[in-house]
Amino acid sequence: MNEALSAPLFRQIGAIADARGVQAFVIGGYVRDHFLGRPCTDIDVVVTGSGIDIARELGRRTGGHVSVFKNFGTAMLRCGPWEVEFVGARKESYRADSRKPIVEDGTVEDDQLRRDFTINAMAFSLNDATFGELVDPFGGMDDLERQLIRTPCDPDTTFSDDPLRMIRAVRFASQLGFDILPETFDAIARNRERIKIVSRERILTELNKIMLSPVPSKGFELFDRSGLLDLIFPELSRLKGVERVGNRAHKDNFRHTLKVLDNIALRTDDLWLRWAALLHDIGKPRTKAYDPKVGWTFHGHEVVGSKMIPGIFRTMKLPMNEKMKYVQKLVFLHLRPIILSEEIVTDSAVRRLLFEAGDDIDDLMTLCEADITSANDAKVKRYLQNFELVRVKLREIEEKDRVRNFQPPVTGEEIMRVYGLEPCRIIGEIKSAIKDAILDGVIANDHDAAFAFMERLASERGLTKKEA
Repeated sequence: MNEALSAPLFRQIGAIADARGVQAFVIGGYVRDHFLGRPCTDIDVVVTGSGIDIARELGRRTGGHVSVFKNFGTAMLRCGPWEVEFVGARKESYRADSRKPIVEDGTVEDDQLRRDFTINAMAFSLNDATFGELVDPFGGMDDLERQLIRTPCDPDTTFSDDPLRMIRAVRFASQLGFDILPETFDAIARNRERIKIVSRERILTELNKIMLSPVPSKGFELFDRSGLLDLIFPELSRLKGVERVGNRAHKDNFRHTLKVLDNIALRTDDLWLRWAALLHDIGKPRTKAYDPKVGWTFHGHEVVGSKMIPGIFRTMKLPMNEKMKYVQKLVFLHLRPIILSEEIVTDSAVRRLLFEAGDDIDDLMTLCEADITSANDAKVKRYLQNFELVRVKLREIEEKDRVRNFQPPVTGEEIMRVYGLEPCRIIGEIKSAIKDAILDGVIANDHDAAFAFMERLASERGLTKKEA
């Protein structure tokens, strides 16, 4: 018994196919993931006939919900934990200016040949006479054992026809820890310009999967080596390289960034914290300067980088919402804990960091710890020990002063009511002064202390209270 096909669903599909005199196969990712020992509930079924008809009949028998996409000749069945897509076996041809294929009916071998990689072209038969047999005409099993990404047919044709497959090759290599066959990789480099016909949305889907892979740096290194990085992420590509004046050189900020990304990947699977790691130094190329006294500098790169984030998110088709603001905030603040760790940690500085970082303070500290990539073990140890002192101070100040996400205890409305004012600049000045006084530890973070401080500020400005 093929353990991959132990669920009754597979026998039901095979019985319907036999009754209709057609062949049916499970193909692609479900087969690959079975041999890799990875869980998978997304199933692709290809039949030598109408996949839509098989899906509808199965839906009637199981009570599952069937969605039909006639334009694509596919149907989706949701049944229990399974999501099964049905399609008729087909062969494809392409125009030079589009990755949308011209589709014709075909055999299962035609269908396997059009698949992107050999490891995704394997199939299990579902018909009763051959149930569970592996159909692997292109050596996908051998490539799984050798941990290779290879195309079923000529790689130049594969990548020219559908250039997204170049990104997918890198994604599978990154996700699975596989190598791309040299001939296949060379074809990616030759066809890299074809990526320009692929939508940003499709590229982003693959990029996010690379970002969530165990060692995401592998994907970006492959993009760099193939020449794809310049085309899909030029801002990241500009981090590459080392400049030298005399015996003074700066580090390769691209390599550093990838180390930080991998460090974060060891700590969390949070996609947006990983994006913050990838973009934390993105402002360095625009701020690089050489000072004969101190060497290479990148002053203000955190400010410049944070201002670049909206444009990058817009171009990459990343969400222009709170996720973007989160990444922007971490890029802007990523030097602050490092500066604190190098100096005497004052209560005032910690309060301000807590106030500005808010609920993202723990993620910010995680990013800063990942940002320590020195080859000097003693230096890394010293930084991490100092960061732990900063963490302790953050906890102490938060418990004592409650400044994370705080709002000044005296509102603008209260100031206007007490002094009979209309909205004006002086109200903002008083509110800002109260906030600074709390963050600097001049007054306590409570209403009475803030109200008394307001009265003093108002008196200095010649304001008098409104008669009751």
